[in-house]
Amino acid sequence: MRYNHLVLAILAATMTSPLAAQSVKAGIAAWQKQDYSAAVAIWRPLAEKGDADAQFNLGQAYRLGRGVSLNLAVAQTWLERAANSGHVDAETTLGLLLFQNGNHTGGLRWLKAAADKGEPRALLVYGTALFNGDSVPQDAILGYAYVSRAAAQGLQPAKDTLAQLDQMMPVEDRKKATALAIAKAKSAPALASKSAAEKPQKPAPAKTAAAKPPVAAAAKVAAKPATTMPAAAASGSWRIQLGAFGQRSSAEALFRKLSGKLAGRQAFYIPVGAITRLQVGPFESKAAAEGACRSVGQACFPVPAK
Repeated sequence: MRYNHLVLAILAATMTSPLAAQSVKAGIAAWQKQDYSAAVAIWRPLAEKGDADAQFNLGQAYRLGRGVSLNLAVAQTWLERAANSGHVDAETTLGLLLFQNGNHTGGLRWLKAAADKGEPRALLVYGTALFNGDSVPQDAILGYAYVSRAAAQGLQPAKDTLAQLDQMMPVEDRKKATALAIAKAKSAPALASKSAAEKPQKPAPAKTAAAKPPVAAAAKVAAKPATTMPAAAASGSWRIQLGAFGQRSSAEALFRKLSGKLAGRQAFYIPVGAITRLQVGPFESKAAAEGACRSVGQACFPVPAK
């Protein structure tokens, strides 16, 4: 049965079935027709009975404010119920929600659970946290392995992050990380790939979840002893990028920490989606920017000023 025929069949069934007997898929069909109130009315009794898909979808409805008033606290409650049942989309969405709201420890706990199941967004965020040592013990090789697994699944922010990490990690360490990624990918359980006719169906609201993780490559590796950069004329068309952060305040804190080694150069806070990139400059040439990276004692790389 083709999918559009299935949707029509589901819609016909929802017209004759009592709400309590309707399925998660019936709510999805209503949601896809933008009848959010009807979708919520279908999912709520199912969620209250413990259906993890319905709990996840209801959490998404409260997170997005569709069919109900936006309420992140209630959203978190329903997402937690689904996540406690091992629902991978709920684990990922809850982890991102907590992380974006400043609860890095709680968010990373759920993101690790989803990453262990191979979820690409969770692999990217948790892998970056490992690389940075952000709220978890630093492990650059394992972090690279996680990010590379996300990139291998086609997640574009992971591909971008991996390209940046490639510039920061020695070749031998990258080889170790790649071997580790392959081993972990082989041992990880396969993510369920359900058709529209199967239950549990992957809930439609997942498509509206944050597509980009709140963190990109912010490579804070073990620093070598640094020397203060000599003063130089603040002109040129090059900068150094010192990382990308889920919160601008984190970028500002790093610049304050390193400003004494940057010879009066200016900080540039570049918003890219949900992240803020920290760039410092200007430098008169790429070679001067590369020298600054070596001198500042912080992993970074030169970028052209735009």
